[in-house]
Amino acid sequence: MALIANRFYSETDRNGMEHRFEWTNQLWLCESGCDVKVNFLHYEERKPTGEVKRWTWITNLKIHQRTVKKVMIGGRARWKIENETFNSLKNQGYHFEHNYGHGVKNLATVLALLMMLAFLVDQIQQGFNKLFQTVWKGLGSKSKLWESVRSLFQVLKFETMESLYQQIAVLYGIQLE
Repeated sequence: MALIANRFYSETDRNGMEHRFEWTNQLWLCESGCDVKVNFLHYEERKPTGEVKRWTWITNLKIHQRTVKKVMIGGRARWKIENETFNSLKNQGYHFEHNYGHGVKNLATVLALLMMLAFLVDQIQQGFNKLFQTVWKGLGSKSKLWESVRSLFQVLKFETMESLYQQIAVLYGIQLE
């Protein structure tokens, strides 16, 4: 590896996968921001077959040989969370990409924040609301659930989300416990 890193560590696990780390601390973020320093980590997984995967991160956490694996694991976990969240927001009925460009001042931000709030509420329901989980499973996809919610909101009034989900269950013949 011909990188700017000044530290290197490598280990091979019991499956023959080589884990290679290169890092350096206290790099300038950019020429115009000499007062802002960051730490850089480059990580590679080398499979016994020769396949190589690479990741890089910038962090404000100081990187040492004893912490490099933790920084890598945290970076990959954060990337996974962000990737899955934005994938959900773009492809599962939230229409995230459509919130930009609306309005002259703050409307785009307001729409994006409302969408994120809706996503948060949905995540809480997915984790803890048994009725929501049953209806979602019965419909087979979140997109179908969101379309059903939108359709019913257009023609009926619901006092609670529970009554809305019960109505969807009745309409689609979903057995509730």
